Amino acid sequence: MSKEIPVLSMDHDAVRVLTLNRPEALNALSRALAQSLLGALDDAHRDPAVQAVVLTGAGPRAFCAGVDLHEAVALTTGDIPAWFTLISGCYAQIMAVDKPVVIALNGVAAGGGYQMGLVADWRIGHSGTRMTQPEIKAGLPSIMGAYLMRFHLPLAVNQDLSYTGRVMAADECRQLGLLNELVTAETLLDSAIARARMLAAQSPVAFRASKARFRAQVMEGFEEARAAAISGMQAAYAAGEPQRRMQSFLKGRA
Repeated sequence: MSKEIPVLSMDHDAVRVLTLNRPEALNALSRALAQSLLGALDDAHRDPAVQAVVLTGAGPRAFCAGVDLHEAVALTTGDIPAWFTLISGCYAQIMAVDKPVVIALNGVAAGGGYQMGLVADWRIGHSGTRMTQPEIKAGLPSIMGAYLMRFHLPLAVNQDLSYTGRVMAADECRQLGLLNELVTAETLLDSAIARARMLAAQSPVAFRASKARFRAQVMEGFEEARAAAISGMQAAYAAGEPQRRMQSFLKGRA
């Protein structure tokens, strides 16, 4: 796949497949990728020929490994509001698409990738799918992720994932309801397209109204959570802990 285009778009009849296209970086959310994804989702929302969307990642290893640490490590406290507004805007835009959005989790979904999954209408994975809310390990508060998890998980499980940053295997994700379906890796994309078609076959008016109600419930506290996340991240960056942890991780990976 081309490394020149941040998000690839391909139509399968009335289903638009959007592919995060940074496989060399495990499809991490850079500013460029986030901007491209926002545009691609809005285009799908507005295009009357598109009845449903499938979102997936390039390569066999990851759907999205979270934010791009090379960008995140260089942030200043003054950069954080605009940067996180852009990143979290991807979550809001997934919900704003008034058509079914199915996410095919072709590997790791961490941080921002995990949170994109939480706001999708349907999540499909395979045995190699891994989901994690790892911000605490990077010295960052788990605020937006914890807010989105409250719509899926009991408080104790939310606290477990937020405080430990542990990785959940596919079977646990399915048991918790974080994955709606588990299929084989070979059939993942075809299964996601089939599910998108099935959801699109529902009454469009009824689906839009149902999704609008779910969206309203999530968005009711979304801006408050975003503001708290920005404030918490600024405090963490001012203390220097995220920078130290990210630099150590990047040095070890190199």
